[in-house]
Amino acid sequence: MPRGKRDGLVIIGGGAAGSLAALAMAKARPEIPILLIEETERFGGNTIWSFFDAAISAEDKWLVDPFAPMHWPGFYVSFPGFSRKIRSACSSVTSDDLDRAVRAQLRPDQYRLGTKAVAVRETEVVLPGGERIVADGAIDARGAANLSALKLGWRLLLAREYRFPRPHRVDLPVLADATVDQAEGCRFVRLLPLSDDRLLIEDTMLSERPDLDGHAFGARLEAYVELRGWRSGEILREHWAVLPLALSDDVGRLWRLGGARVAKLGARGGFFDPVSGYSFTDAVRTAVLLTKLRDFSGDALHDFFQGQAEQLWKKREFYRDFNAALFAASNWDRQRVLASLHQLEPATIERFHSGRLSVIDRMRIGSLKTPKPDR
Repeated sequence: MPRGKRDGLVIIGGGAAGSLAALAMAKARPEIPILLIEETERFGGNTIWSFFDAAISAEDKWLVDPFAPMHWPGFYVSFPGFSRKIRSACSSVTSDDLDRAVRAQLRPDQYRLGTKAVAVRETEVVLPGGERIVADGAIDARGAANLSALKLGWRLLLAREYRFPRPHRVDLPVLADATVDQAEGCRFVRLLPLSDDRLLIEDTMLSERPDLDGHAFGARLEAYVELRGWRSGEILREHWAVLPLALSDDVGRLWRLGGARVAKLGARGGFFDPVSGYSFTDAVRTAVLLTKLRDFSGDALHDFFQGQAEQLWKKREFYRDFNAALFAASNWDRQRVLASLHQLEPATIERFHSGRLSVIDRMRIGSLKTPKPDR
């Protein structure tokens, strides 16, 4: 997409939301010119997204299935006093998978890596040195920026991928091992078996503040590895994240910040999962929706995706209430509620994590929000 006026789309930000939007357009709407701009030298960042298969609708799976190689028929949870195996299909996608898929699908003239956006407007992006790229419409998918308009709790995590000299013997993902020490906050460890000897270990904590102490998280991970007897492990990669969990309905204010009428995707537009804080499954949905549009002008894109964000937040009111009650509780009560949640029927647990709760599910889970400790 050379300088000057050009029909089509310019998408700024090559994380999950921007990359999936460009990938979907290249597959489903190849007649529309696109340009994907990413500040770093690769797409997708450095992470692994895990999700329940039910969180992505059947009509949207065409976008993600070709590069989601890790699938499991279920997972484990472990809380003080009980552990269980839950049969519910789940999958994982790595940022390496996403990077390969984008490079394979898009032509070299359809993306620019190592390019920082100075400013994004409804129909253009300004690059360093004053270069301007103008299109029918621009989409800002650069990730969360100023989330001060939202009332949030936070999910803090540090994840490390280990390779061990012997098999680790974890056959299914562990969604939550909450038997770890809770003195510093509501904590749990997640495990993702990548192969017989490779294991992703993630230390997660719920927090009222978005402050992640990397040293403390690293020390806890090392202690967990030692406790499980996984010695002499080689760290292949490490990533940390500070993920937002919505506590109130402020998404309209988020879209009004700055006054510009620029379409936004991903966490920047309020498209993030109310349970995990990740934006991957929402990014699949918004990418597919983008391919169905007929008007790609800046104003039309802004109005459409702002409307989608507002509808989604209205639909997720129950989750915000659940999160608000959880963050208002003590660490002990938070763990107690989460333990009770994961003692429900597997189908209810799956619907909770995939955003498909029934009215009866909401009643059952709602009764868990005000626990009465039997101390």
